[in-house]
Amino acid sequence: MTDTVWVLTLCLVGVVVLLVLRRRMPVAFWWLVGYPLVALRVVTTYRATMDACGLTVPASAVRRATARLVGREAAPVPPRRSLPLPTGSGLVMRLRMAIGQAPEDFMASADRLRHAWAAHAVHIRPTKPGWLELRLIGWDVLNDVRRPMRQRKGGGLLTFPLALREDGRWHVRDFRTVPHELILGATQSGKSVFLRNLVCGLARQPVVLVGIDCKWGVELAPFAPRLSALADTPDRASELLDALLDEMEARFRLIGLSSAAGTDAVLTSDVWGLPEKVRPVPVVVVVDEVAELFFAANRDDEKRRDAMVTKLIRIAQLGRAAGIYLEVCGQRFGSELGKGATMLRAQLTGRVCHRVNDESSANMALADVSPEAALAATAIPAERPGVAIVGDSSGGWSRIRSPHLSLDEAAAVCRATSALVPELPRLDAFRPAVAVESAGTTAPVTPVPAARPVTE
Repeated sequence: MTDTVWVLTLCLVGVVVLLVLRRRMPVAFWWLVGYPLVALRVVTTYRATMDACGLTVPASAVRRATARLVGREAAPVPPRRSLPLPTGSGLVMRLRMAIGQAPEDFMASADRLRHAWAAHAVHIRPTKPGWLELRLIGWDVLNDVRRPMRQRKGGGLLTFPLALREDGRWHVRDFRTVPHELILGATQSGKSVFLRNLVCGLARQPVVLVGIDCKWGVELAPFAPRLSALADTPDRASELLDALLDEMEARFRLIGLSSAAGTDAVLTSDVWGLPEKVRPVPVVVVVDEVAELFFAANRDDEKRRDAMVTKLIRIAQLGRAAGIYLEVCGQRFGSELGKGATMLRAQLTGRVCHRVNDESSANMALADVSPEAALAATAIPAERPGVAIVGDSSGGWSRIRSPHLSLDEAAAVCRATSALVPELPRLDAFRPAVAVESAGTTAPVTPVPAARPVTE
């Protein structure tokens, strides 16, 4: 009797430990328990599941003839697969499609596969002609987003991981691939947290950070030690845009002069083709609350608004070649911004839409990317701040969630990286006073505190 009690006690303790592990350390639980069980289920039920989902093809003539010789009926043939390999959030398999099958057939059956294998989600994407990648997700990875213990290495200058995608991979912000981006989100939607992660990712790199925040700088002022310029009023913003246009013109003149230097000169149409010793430093312009920037109460304000929209459009159209990039943020983005709003939006090929207050803002952000993406943005629940839909001009989109980063933590990163502020004489007149005062002393680099789930 005593042995039975001990066995039951140990089993109960083991169950409790597994439940705690599943809640506190889902990755460890997946590697110890989840992956072996799910992989076994996938392997043993693969043929039957594919057949039930209509993803099989009739057997070949040779196989049918062989089956008739032994008095059997040839079973339908599923796609060939690789072994289910574990990932940090699930497992992945490679599938070889049979003749006559298309990736759309598998994508349409992704939800059926999810239920058949008791997974949280199944994502399918083509990798090369005839091959698919099936990625099974074991749990809701967006429920508790944390940065990895070991900092992920980016792909170089202006490239860094920014948020976790619903398929378990990191969404990487690459300014050289997607130069300009529009970020929308209502109050308490997680837009500010996303912006802090963006600023901190840039702050650690040798780039010029320019801020335009017409709410008297309440959002961007804490990052002043790392900013090369900050405008907190519409008039000041207009002057700063003029300085950026002058800088852009000077860079184009430099590109033209280098191409005409002689027969041995390397021809280039942008700053990235210039020799490194003469290449200008990249500039990232962060425009926060764009509606405040373009607010018009009278005719004079309307003239200033139209002029600033025109300046932003010029930067968006020509800035990529000059190494000047735009991040435009706001609660909404619509026709109230003036005549050039639609033209400006067309240049902002990167789109990130958090929870918004109206359907028109979601459509303005994502309808031209994908109608399904705009519909998904309107379905983001209020109790999941930080969740957003990210899309680009290729029509692809995905749900993402950025790890929580408080304002104090982001400001600490900017203070620690203040020594990385590049020299750009045209922007000296717009340098924040706090940044100028701290330029003489270099703050010690402190590690970024561990990120917590998004709560604001």
